[in-house]
Amino acid sequence: MWWDTSRIESTVTRDFVCSHLIPEEIERIDEQPGFGDGLTDGSYWEWIEFKAKRIFLLLVDLGIPDQIFGVIDDSWDDTDLPIALDQVDRLALTPGRDDKFVKKFYVRQFHYLVHYIDRNQHAVYEDDELVPVVVDKRPGLASGSSVDRVGLPNRPGEFFTRRRFTIGTDPGMITIENFLNEIKGAQNLQGDHLASYYASYVHQGCAYVLFTQSSDFNLKSLLSTTPGSLKLWKSIPKHDRRRLVMNWIHCLADTLCYIHRKGRSHGNIKPSTTLFCSTNHIFYSHMSRLYGEGSMSASEKTAFDRESYDYAAPEQWYRPSSSALRRTMTGRRSSISTSSESTTFSINRGGSDTSSTASSVLHTPNPLLDPQAADVYSLGCVILELLSLQMKRTSKAFASHRAAKHKLAGRGGAVLDSSYHRNPGQVETWMTALAKDASKKKDDVVFRGIAPVLHVVARMLSAVPQERPTAQEVEQVLYKILTERCQISEPHCVHQYGSEAGLLGLRNLSIGEQEEEEEGGSFSIATRKHMSGGSLSPRPGSGFSGHTRSGSNSASIDRHTMASAESSSSGERLLLQDVRASHGRSRPEWPASPMYSSSPTFIMGTN
Repeated sequence: MWWDTSRIESTVTRDFVCSHLIPEEIERIDEQPGFGDGLTDGSYWEWIEFKAKRIFLLLVDLGIPDQIFGVIDDSWDDTDLPIALDQVDRLALTPGRDDKFVKKFYVRQFHYLVHYIDRNQHAVYEDDELVPVVVDKRPGLASGSSVDRVGLPNRPGEFFTRRRFTIGTDPGMITIENFLNEIKGAQNLQGDHLASYYASYVHQGCAYVLFTQSSDFNLKSLLSTTPGSLKLWKSIPKHDRRRLVMNWIHCLADTLCYIHRKGRSHGNIKPSTTLFCSTNHIFYSHMSRLYGEGSMSASEKTAFDRESYDYAAPEQWYRPSSSALRRTMTGRRSSISTSSESTTFSINRGGSDTSSTASSVLHTPNPLLDPQAADVYSLGCVILELLSLQMKRTSKAFASHRAAKHKLAGRGGAVLDSSYHRNPGQVETWMTALAKDASKKKDDVVFRGIAPVLHVVARMLSAVPQERPTAQEVEQVLYKILTERCQISEPHCVHQYGSEAGLLGLRNLSIGEQEEEEEGGSFSIATRKHMSGGSLSPRPGSGFSGHTRSGSNSASIDRHTMASAESSSSGERLLLQDVRASHGRSRPEWPASPMYSSSPTFIMGTN
């Protein structure tokens, strides 16, 4: 039981006080206190009611409620709490000195001085204060670690992720200044599908931060058919499950759009950071270092992260030479689209344009990296995993398929490279197989959206960052697919993004009626070699003159079977904002921040 102010006020009534006193003491509570020489008009009960409810509860807790009269005679009240350990004897609650009782009084008084943790609050608790946090200690949950699942008494039914950091200047610690700076950055991003900063506090030499959306499992465990998550997954009716997956895809794109419009990037999108709660609510992990690094040991931080490598964009593993960098900074597009260095993405290859070790490459700055474009690539990988789940294909089989071209005769040898960016051809054949499977399923209209979404993914997985659609373009096309092809009239996340100028990408994402490709046509993922002859125009918001995106001719996504023959002409195509308005649903607008940061430097999310 947590004794907050409201509980104390409602509990300590006259009847409650009398129930803990003997008849002679009950008669006394209406008398005037012994101090003041009769100059006060108040009674013992009035003092308790207005000034000493906490003290009375504490005395009841200690088994000496009758001592309230002597405490009041000495003019003690609730404002004197907490009473220092060396001052408890002044209350004269025991006939003689009793160190054990003194210690008990000192500790128990904090149970009646609870200060709740509220949203967006940073609190500093004294070492002996009671922090109102309830740690979930169910079997199977980690205990004593730097990451806990906790609840708050003032937020019943909600759970949070709590991360602990040791304050200090030694290795593995964080200074209080850095901690507070990280909090300021984390407070700026709040979303329904993003683990968001809730509150933080300092207690006993440690700093704690609470994030919303405590996860019960992640996409990696779901794809690996972990017993707990698989049981939860199969408990959903088939019809609802198919729509749930499509909604998940749109929610992830919508949230990434929100992050990018804030001028930020996630920087770590992969199955293990795509989280779920017990109600099948999907959300990203937070990008702040407070969310991810707190639970990592020193060895984990330096070890090669295979999952991050597999789902990373190719440019995150490509380090240009100094000459290539100079050419790009002076505006020569060939250094990005046609130079031989730009086609080398894997750390498994040597050469002057790659970093020296796999374990350090993700931490090596790449001046040409557009972190938002990298996010789009990683999200494309995650969407493809979700579509594979939708079509009942396992992630393990997909990984084996991607690595099939690297298999060598004999036994042993290096681990096979199953990354997306090193195996675009295998990814294409996998996508084709999914489209063929979907075309054979006639029992649910949801499957009509599989092939169009795969075409969006094909663009997202382009090896050329400038050719990928923005997160906003992805979200807009996915919305149209869900509402028109899958006939999901009310997707879970629906936001209005502003004027026609903000919807420019739709003109580059044309819809074509091509039934033969819907039934299993091949998919093409553009590589840098394919772009050598393309016509390039600057990417919106890019701070680099050589940082460009493909023009409308080469940048279009064929969203198959999306438009009817009667409305296929560009003059009749509606803007997405108008299409959404036809559903008659009021939608909140995102903050009116630019789609891209005006500065060439993005804030890179780390985990």
